[in-house]
Amino acid sequence: MSDVEHSYRQVLQDRRLAVLLGGDVASKIGDGMDVVALPLLALRIHGSVNPALAVGLISAAPYTLAVAVSLVFGLGRRRFRPRGLLMTDCLVRCVVLTGVALLALAGVLPLWALGVALFAGSGLRLLALSSRRLVAADLAGERGRFAVNGLLGTGDSLAVYVIGPVLGGVLATAVSPGFVLLLDGISFVGLLAAVRVAVPPGTSDPAEAATGPAADAASGWSILRRVPVAAWLFVVVFCFNLFYMPVEVALPLLVHGPLHADGTALGNIWTSFGVGALLGALCTGLLRRLPQTALLVGIIGGWGGAVIFLAAAPNVATAAVAFAVGGLIYAPFTPVAYSLVQSKLRPDQQQPVLTLWAAGSAVAAPVGLILAGPLVQLAGTRPSLVVSAALTLALVPAAAHARHRRSRRRLDDHPTPTLTGNQRVRGGA
Repeated sequence: MSDVEHSYRQVLQDRRLAVLLGGDVASKIGDGMDVVALPLLALRIHGSVNPALAVGLISAAPYTLAVAVSLVFGLGRRRFRPRGLLMTDCLVRCVVLTGVALLALAGVLPLWALGVALFAGSGLRLLALSSRRLVAADLAGERGRFAVNGLLGTGDSLAVYVIGPVLGGVLATAVSPGFVLLLDGISFVGLLAAVRVAVPPGTSDPAEAATGPAADAASGWSILRRVPVAAWLFVVVFCFNLFYMPVEVALPLLVHGPLHADGTALGNIWTSFGVGALLGALCTGLLRRLPQTALLVGIIGGWGGAVIFLAAAPNVATAAVAFAVGGLIYAPFTPVAYSLVQSKLRPDQQQPVLTLWAAGSAVAAPVGLILAGPLVQLAGTRPSLVVSAALTLALVPAAAHARHRRSRRRLDDHPTPTLTGNQRVRGGA
């Protein structure tokens, strides 16, 4: 890790990055509000459909097509222009969310129409998330990569876990869930304007001018096979997200069962996680001088320990402290993982790999939740948390072994990343 890595303050001195990150936070607050608003809207309009099934379908709709589209790009040789795709996604989601919001406010929105709109309108969602990271990292330059990934993680924690759900719950109760969706649609106007103003045309674009396959273009899967470090990181990220999911299933049962508490206590425990995650995200920039691989291993081990602490909690207060510590440790994981893999790939290799990563992370959540249900039912609440922690801790020796192998092996097709034209103009900053 270079000793000239930039801090949060240094990165934010770039007005273009500050504008882009501001627009990103605004749109993510809208997404955080939808976490509360969409289930409430589904319960209002479910009709003859089972309420639980309605909530599940509406919650899954925004990710189903998005995962398929990301896999097409991640596993194929086709490239896309991040700036243009991000602006297109903003425009599409603004129109779709505003449309369904107006129908909901008018009282004429059926459940099937909401599901279809979210399914089709979110097709570019995961590609857009990768595009935000690509253009932001390109604007920040090589020395600002770690800081900008940390700031993106801070925005996630602040908007999606803290501000968004609280604001969405208040507005959905005081006005209506449809009004919350309308605000989310409008939030994408802000991001669209931020991208238009802050991101120059051509930023982080592939080397090829066309978006079709190029003779020397490789798929994300091919790159992972040729760069073992990137493949290892992909497996670690996927498994880390997969092994986390039993916590989401077991926590409500832990609160209502062994801890003998109610929904308010569950909300307080999740709030403590959000506060811890926000603090962890804000402190991620302070970790920029540490070796990234060792840091990633430490985060994995620390999160596993926090889950064991949670499993052993005798009361709600202890569980809240355990989850707050877990959030503090968990928050830097994504910024560190993305910074590490970006440092191991050439600029032309990053787009397909990050796109594949986004799809893999999205797939890990539903697969993990599906497997977590039977696990919690068979093993019990506290034992299932211990199993989740043990599986997570099992990644630590694998990570250490992979790190040792990497130190002994050099790959001809994996040179040190070169600076893009934008980074050379900025002196690597």
